[in-house]
Amino acid sequence: MSVFEEIVQQTKAYYCIDCGVCTGSCPVARVNPHFSPRLNVEKSLLQMGGEIVEDRELWSCLTCGTCSSRCPSMVDYQNFVLSSRIEARKAGREGLPTHEGVLKLMMELQTFAFPQARTGWIPEDVKTSPEGEYLYWVGCLPYFGVIFRDDGTHALQTAVNALRILNRLGIEPAVSPEERCCGHDLLWNGDIESFRKLARHNIEMLKKSGVSKVVCSCPEGYRTLKVDYPNLIGDTGVEVIHISQLLAQGIKEGRITFNSLEKKVTYQDPCHLGRLSGIYEEPREVLRHIPGLQLLEMERNRADAICCGTTGWVNCSSYSKEIQSSRLKEAISTGAQILVTSCPKCKIHFKCALLNNDLSIEVKDMLELVVEVI
Repeated sequence: MSVFEEIVQQTKAYYCIDCGVCTGSCPVARVNPHFSPRLNVEKSLLQMGGEIVEDRELWSCLTCGTCSSRCPSMVDYQNFVLSSRIEARKAGREGLPTHEGVLKLMMELQTFAFPQARTGWIPEDVKTSPEGEYLYWVGCLPYFGVIFRDDGTHALQTAVNALRILNRLGIEPAVSPEERCCGHDLLWNGDIESFRKLARHNIEMLKKSGVSKVVCSCPEGYRTLKVDYPNLIGDTGVEVIHISQLLAQGIKEGRITFNSLEKKVTYQDPCHLGRLSGIYEEPREVLRHIPGLQLLEMERNRADAICCGTTGWVNCSSYSKEIQSSRLKEAISTGAQILVTSCPKCKIHFKCALLNNDLSIEVKDMLELVVEVI
């Protein structure tokens, strides 16, 4: 059996009925005539895997899950793309890196065992603990904070805000200097070996730490630790929680309250938190409990929400900008003053898109908004 025959079997691509729902639903296919999930599945069924591997558009897939969530035959197109990219990388093919390839290199470098000053950013007034029940997963925010320091994203402030919120909830989490990149982008760009190195290191770190719960503020980190590590590497030995879940629980138990904020906001569902993890209501519960705040839903929300336009720091193009502009216009049409998201990449991508057109709306991370009202 050939590699692509195995991929077809594993992802149930043989169930494809050629209805085209995947391509009709795909945000990339709607703006890029050269990209089609249905066509890739057909090529695999016709034993044309070589064409899939050679096609640069393979890396334009956002892995947002819209196609798989709507497929009437339940074809797992996300894992079809993942497996295809792994094969493409073996053949020396990969996507076009964005930002001069710095982010890709940064993640690859973390596969090597060298000391990293990962905790020097923690303010003195924030309480952390060397051990305990909880660990806060910082992810790549320190690196984003450096790379995007001039665009107003303030990525690292999200980590500071997360720690302040956890303290307000009565939690003094561990923050490990041994933590490394979760490997999400390396995995979805087909670099399975680098992903395995990072995953094994992080799993060992978690088991040595003695914690039982890991809190993530990054949806991709959350999904990677909760789903991809157990599926591809092994049990992490910890419960993985998104911080919006803790916040919603804290509100319910009366452990956190908010001051008033008279603003209109709309919420962007990150793909990996919403469609791929089923966490839709907790972030909205947090926003609804801020006095004076009015939450206005975009037409496409929750499972129908549109991706922020690019993923894995590859193949960002004019098509990506078209997707981002469309989503920003949808947010503005609600009458909201602020577009709120729970994903650092969503914030980076939307703020980047705003620099290149005449659209105007404030983009904020949910934790930034929460810290303002506590």
